Amino acid sequence: RTPDILGKNVTIHLGGRTWYRYSFFDVGGNSLRATKLVYKINQHLSVRISVRNVFEWQTIEQMAQYINQMEQQVNQSIVKATEKEYYPISSAQMRMYIMSMKAGEELTYNMSGLFMLEGALDQTRLDAAFQQLVDRHESLRTAFKAIHGEPKQIIYPEVKFVIESIQAVEEEVEDQVEQFVRAFDLGQAPLMRAGLIELRQDCHVLLVDLHHIIADGLSVQILMTELGQLYREEKLPPLRIQYKDYAEWQQFQLHSDWMKKQEQYWLEVFSEKIPLLELPIDYERRESPRYEGDLLEIAVNEELVISLRKLEAQTGATLYMILLAAYTILLSKYSGQEDIIVGMPIAGRTHAELEPVMGMFVNTLAVRHQPAADKTFAAYLLEVKEHMLNAYENQDYPFEELIKKVDLNKDVRRNPLFDTMFVLQNSGPSEMHMDGLTCKPVAPNNRVSKFDLTLYVTESDQQIDAAFEYSTILFEKTTIAAMSQHLLLILTTICCEPHIKINQIKFPEEDMNEGTLTDLIEMDFF
Repeated sequence: RTPDILGKNVTIHLGGRTWYRYSFFDVGGNSLRATKLVYKINQHLSVRISVRNVFEWQTIEQMAQYINQMEQQVNQSIVKATEKEYYPISSAQMRMYIMSMKAGEELTYNMSGLFMLEGALDQTRLDAAFQQLVDRHESLRTAFKAIHGEPKQIIYPEVKFVIESIQAVEEEVEDQVEQFVRAFDLGQAPLMRAGLIELRQDCHVLLVDLHHIIADGLSVQILMTELGQLYREEKLPPLRIQYKDYAEWQQFQLHSDWMKKQEQYWLEVFSEKIPLLELPIDYERRESPRYEGDLLEIAVNEELVISLRKLEAQTGATLYMILLAAYTILLSKYSGQEDIIVGMPIAGRTHAELEPVMGMFVNTLAVRHQPAADKTFAAYLLEVKEHMLNAYENQDYPFEELIKKVDLNKDVRRNPLFDTMFVLQNSGPSEMHMDGLTCKPVAPNNRVSKFDLTLYVTESDQQIDAAFEYSTILFEKTTIAAMSQHLLLILTTICCEPHIKINQIKFPEEDMNEGTLTDLIEMDFF
């Protein structure tokens, strides 16, 4: 048992050891889990701590001591919206709606998944499970229509859901997936479709496609977890609130004092001239946005993973912060700029009651960094850590509201504020068991890139998987391959020499002083 926390004993069952004295980050904690921990503590203990506090009080024992001294606060529940014909949309949905209208028939905002089902499938139970999901989550019965010039949510009391039956042999699956993923009409519910391909009696492919306006990454996890539970005919607890309740609550919160304080923080960050990232590109930027893209995986070997873990322990920064610092150094070296803005998605479910609700909650943090050449990496990493902690403390302010209020370069060929993102993902369960049926996700390459360049990193206990998603309208694959090698070189260098100056981190061709980057690639230098 830990010390009492506000009169509540907390029992830790982890191998009989005093785990409450271990650092949160030593037992698998990271920035994403810290955010979730914060809203769980705030909900159950009626206090208000921040992500910064988790970094300051890393053990449960330290947290208990500080929380005991805090005044209890009444955590306001999200009030259920009164029933009406239509409801307001959230800030994230507003941006998604506008961008979807601009994209037209493009598939930029489709979220598609492919799952292998191995074993004896009971299609009647699968049909019933999907229908129960649609009945359970209002987001799956929501359409969007402009009313008096403003997009609104219209929630239908009932929507009939039918799984599409697709005839194909194994060699045709890829072609069938491409045909299955198609544009949605936002005015028609449901904004989800599912398809089933029978390869053999004991082997099927399940296709799922949703529009991003009704779902985010965590929503997909909820969808598949509950699909398995409902297929197993388990009873799920009722949802107290739905997405429309959150949307109305958010609109009210936008006018609160604490939200105004967060707004001031972000306006201060972007009060000076906002830079455009000018990476060297292989093709001239088109006059109208195009979203064709591809993925290039980056091999992070075991030795480098071990070195990065050691650097975490030495610096007190998370893996996320170390990788972000390295990524911004890479962008700085390629662009020659020392003022870099990177976009980072954040779960946006800052209220504990939102955890089981399907919907579009993701917010975007636009974080500004200054990887000046004369800074040491160690000093720069401390800056990155501080920038991220400040961003987490002000994460409730909607990105969509920020871009309305800052002085942006109105270039239709560019994204507002930034053209590159950094995304850290926790690896989820690799498979799910459903009464004699095994469901294995298969990661599809949708060949879409919403931004010029995005670095995806998936973290697990033993490994780090990374990939660049890049615009094929702007970059050749060989250019991105070179970038990936340079990123690995930066990571290796900072692990060996954390106090190295940024301008002393050299790429091989800089030391050779001959040949262009393209020449080196063509010579198989990489």
